[in-house]
Amino acid sequence: MTNYPATVAAFLAVLAGTSLVAVTARWFRRVDDLPTLEDWALAGRRFGAAVTWFLLGGTIYTAYTFAAVPGLVYGVGALGFFALPYTVIVYPLAFVLLPRLWRAAHEHGCVTVADYVKARYSSAPLALVVALTGILATMPYIALQLVGIRAVLSAGGLYPSDWVGDLALVAVFAVLAAATYRYGLRAPAVISLVKGAAIFGAVVGVIAVVLNRLGGAGRIFESAERNLPGGPGGPSLLLEPEMYPAFASLALGSALALLMYPHVLTAAFSAASARTLRKVTVALPVWTAVLGLFGLLGIAALAAGVEAPPGNAEAALPLLIQRLMPAALTGALFGALAVGALVPAAVMSIAAATLFVRNVYVEYFNPFATPKYQTRVAQWVSLTAKVGAVAFVLGLRNQDAINLQLLGGVWILQTFPSVALGLFTRWSHGRALLGGWLAGMVAGTLMVAWGGFSAVITLGVPAYAAVVALAINVVVTLVLTPFARSVPSSPPPVRPA
Repeated sequence: MTNYPATVAAFLAVLAGTSLVAVTARWFRRVDDLPTLEDWALAGRRFGAAVTWFLLGGTIYTAYTFAAVPGLVYGVGALGFFALPYTVIVYPLAFVLLPRLWRAAHEHGCVTVADYVKARYSSAPLALVVALTGILATMPYIALQLVGIRAVLSAGGLYPSDWVGDLALVAVFAVLAAATYRYGLRAPAVISLVKGAAIFGAVVGVIAVVLNRLGGAGRIFESAERNLPGGPGGPSLLLEPEMYPAFASLALGSALALLMYPHVLTAAFSAASARTLRKVTVALPVWTAVLGLFGLLGIAALAAGVEAPPGNAEAALPLLIQRLMPAALTGALFGALAVGALVPAAVMSIAAATLFVRNVYVEYFNPFATPKYQTRVAQWVSLTAKVGAVAFVLGLRNQDAINLQLLGGVWILQTFPSVALGLFTRWSHGRALLGGWLAGMVAGTLMVAWGGFSAVITLGVPAYAAVVALAINVVVTLVLTPFARSVPSSPPPVRPA
């Protein structure tokens, strides 16, 4: 355990305060109606602009994001800043897509995105693969939140190497699991208010100290350039022209994929109206500014001469904080980063559980389940997802979770034609979309696996594998649609003689 009692005390104080706040979810828009899955998973679609802004931002920006982006910049240089244009791209798309999707879901009584796909294309198989893809992409993402917490705590000396550290991690997650089980989406909504205040305050405080201690922005970049490892093909603070396609495709593909993740759509569906979502997406770029400041902390870690363990670049930020900040403030900042993992992990587990119950369990196993029973099953599935994530993290290497989450990004992007394009055109056919999805899934998985689990592959020029797979998906869909339309969906009725 760390030698700084003040650090430990501050860290525990932040987590204890967050746990107390989570309990207050029971009074957050409490209703006396019978329990329903819509009320548990979407809080009855009652959240206003302020709560939706905190919840959606807190869901999109995970704790691992705030540790991985500066770590990526620390490790690879300018290429790591692709996260900034990616979030700049995503919000105009969100402004157009999310309100239309919310309206369509509300009109048809859809709780999940797979519900919408089924209603839109009258295709149960297509809805099933969209639901299963969402669950597959979400599960490693939940585990990655725990990986982020453990990376931060390990780098800060707050994670013992034996079973005591694992037990502490389980205890932190258990509070979240209990609150989510009982109160559904209301629990992460309340915690997101704490997360927003903690993350915004943390980055402003760290940036102020870094600029003061390291001599200002100009000197930070000069020192960082000197401390970069040399050699051809090594990291650089200037993006080389040959990496432009990779940078652009990473930004575009990540933006398109983000809006398809079930946890993002669950947070969006909980808004009170499409108008509320439009207001929220206009203000979400504030979170991008915060992410940019975190990216700059990767540059600051280089300038400060931080030496992260090989293959563990995400430790650069915690090590920088530990080096420059007072002990008590260090513990508070580590606590803020840990809290940052709780919101997305909770929403992800809710989204995965809702997809399973609505589009697998009720659709194929128990179509007569009452709303109360559906809610109870979703609660247990959500709890099981969290337990599974803990077991995954404790039993496997961090790199396994990262590799699976990388594949999850490739997989979830293959649902984009089924979900997004259907909002604007009725030309595509369900069976053609199913064929395109299959082609994109197979191609994307093989490209990532053959490339050594790298997001960027080389096909003449470096490009994001998910975007290449999406292009294959769209082409197959376009080719198959005329044939699918020419085949009747059901046998024609027999005319009487």
